[in-house]
Amino acid sequence: MVDMNHEHTGHGHGIGTGTPSVPVTAQDWDERYAAAPAIWSGDPNRHLVAEAEGLAAGRALDVGSGEGADAVWLAERGWEVTAVDISRVALERAAAHAAEHGPDVAGRIAWRQADITAWTPPADAFDLVSAQYMHLPPDARSRLVAGLAASVVPGGELLIVAHHPRDLEDGVPRPPVAEMFYTGDELAAVLSESGWTVLVDEARRGEQTLEGVTYTTHDLVFRARREP
Repeated sequence: MVDMNHEHTGHGHGIGTGTPSVPVTAQDWDERYAAAPAIWSGDPNRHLVAEAEGLAAGRALDVGSGEGADAVWLAERGWEVTAVDISRVALERAAAHAAEHGPDVAGRIAWRQADITAWTPPADAFDLVSAQYMHLPPDARSRLVAGLAASVVPGGELLIVAHHPRDLEDGVPRPPVAEMFYTGDELAAVLSESGWTVLVDEARRGEQTLEGVTYTTHDLVFRARREP
């Protein structure tokens, strides 16, 4: 898993722009987080807000939870959240952030350190699984998506957001690692034998400023419901 900078987000692990070294291990991520008081905006990911604000609260899994903005946003709305990240530093920072929102919010979040490429979430455990900007090689990505899908309860939803391959075509300064980018069709193919209904599969337009230049970008927003 590598790091990608993105706007309007509270966290995210993807492909970096202008970064000489790529965080991969827990130590790499700890060092990156420790290098600054905060590396993300502190706001929840905008696509999570757009897609989840109308859902009834239940149990949620926040994959790659970073500094905790998404987990806090969900907990504020009554969700019981399991927030998983590879970085101990990030999780400590996230827990402190949650504590600032009071014991009711902090008490709804369980923080867990794990490498999501090696960790298998419990099956049939979550009403919502959210993975924001998880950019992995194809085989690892397919394994991750399959594991996340299996952790969704019947009737629950899976939300995956990533930078769309169109960004490479449009000249957005992403690293030229095409295999790390993917479409909704690729995600749907992983789910095809498991009984899912795709609710949203969109290259959603936005803007991002990188090194002083503002680009039109597109994010893959993929949301699917597991059949009851």
